[in-house]
Amino acid sequence: MLNYVVSGDAGICTNVDYLTIFRTAFNYSRYGTIRGRMNLKLTYKGEIYLNWDLTADEQLIRDTVREFAQEKVEPGASARDETGEFPWAIMQEMGKLGFYGLPFSEEWGGSGGSTISYALAVEEIGRVDASLGLGFAAHVSLGCSPVYLFGTAKQKEQYLLPAIRGDFLAAFGLTEPEAGSDAGGTRTFAERDEDVYHISGTKIFITNAKHAGYIVATARTDRTERHISSFVIPQGIRGLQVTANYKKMGMRSSETCEVFMDNVTVPHENILGEPGKGFHQFLDILDGGRISIGALGVGVAQGCLDASLSYSRQRKQFGKTLNHFQAIQFKLADMAMEVELARMMVLKAAWLKDQHRPFAQEAAMAKLFASETAMRAALQAVQIHGGAGYMNDFPVERFMRDAKLLEIGEGTSEIQRMVIARNLEPKD
Repeated sequence: MLNYVVSGDAGICTNVDYLTIFRTAFNYSRYGTIRGRMNLKLTYKGEIYLNWDLTADEQLIRDTVREFAQEKVEPGASARDETGEFPWAIMQEMGKLGFYGLPFSEEWGGSGGSTISYALAVEEIGRVDASLGLGFAAHVSLGCSPVYLFGTAKQKEQYLLPAIRGDFLAAFGLTEPEAGSDAGGTRTFAERDEDVYHISGTKIFITNAKHAGYIVATARTDRTERHISSFVIPQGIRGLQVTANYKKMGMRSSETCEVFMDNVTVPHENILGEPGKGFHQFLDILDGGRISIGALGVGVAQGCLDASLSYSRQRKQFGKTLNHFQAIQFKLADMAMEVELARMMVLKAAWLKDQHRPFAQEAAMAKLFASETAMRAALQAVQIHGGAGYMNDFPVERFMRDAKLLEIGEGTSEIQRMVIARNLEPKD
């Protein structure tokens, strides 16, 4: 008999066996939940093993961001998609409200929250506007996180603190014309000259770069060996040019840029972390970023489900609303099931990260499943809407165009499967 403690609304039981645990879980899942969330906590020797409830703080953050999204983000989302207007004013307001500091410590301008809180916030923004959700996720996970994790105190004071406040955005310059999935194949080169580096190269598909106060860019520092370092490149420095001229299928109000560096000169102190460790740094950054893209996928999928439920309850054919037809009910059921599964996978990966435990495989699973769930949900949502779903009078056609990027950005679905498969093999 293991000394487990099972606690919930019905009280606390100690010294229970596995059968009791599973019976309790079953009963709570049937009778003690809201939207299927089990009110169950398992502890062993004082350590929590399972608790599927959000904390009071996490619920408050989720609800606050949801209200903000509904009141400030959703009303102009379709118009911004039409014009491609970048929502800079909204992003500044998000910084003032503390959204960008959710996963960071109070010491460096954050709220001391959690990855779970951050994932919930990204989901809520993505639920109504994936473009803004992408800008949010890229700013925090790709732009701020490298400086937070690897930067010096001086770099954090100069770059991280104002980025978290929303004074400016931050960008991550990794992808190049010849270095996409093979991110280690970067051709941008940093030539050392005493105490400075001269950097030349091109980065593509870089989110937020025009409004970024700095860009964390990777560059080779050896012409024969694959030694890659990360550099903090301040906006406005001589030799740096940023353009945003892409014509995109979706994510149209997200800022997607090309970054050109022509003999950009930065001091040695602008290296992020240890020289030559940039490859390992960006692998760590991408692992964390996959959680946020997974959360964005959940948000898009939930938005598709919300729109489909609303439409199916109003649209009538053959004398009754669509939600009374089994063909539509099955689509809605599948969407709801996959949304919840994707959400649980994202939250598990986020929880593991918060516990400082390995999470790379779970992050890849979360990103893969959530992004493909978003695409499937969008396709079904358009189908449920019929001809109306093909028109821009309803948000589902925008969701479908936006969802596709989630299967490509921050590691394609194929790369995620490679990561998962690699982690299935025994470690040497």
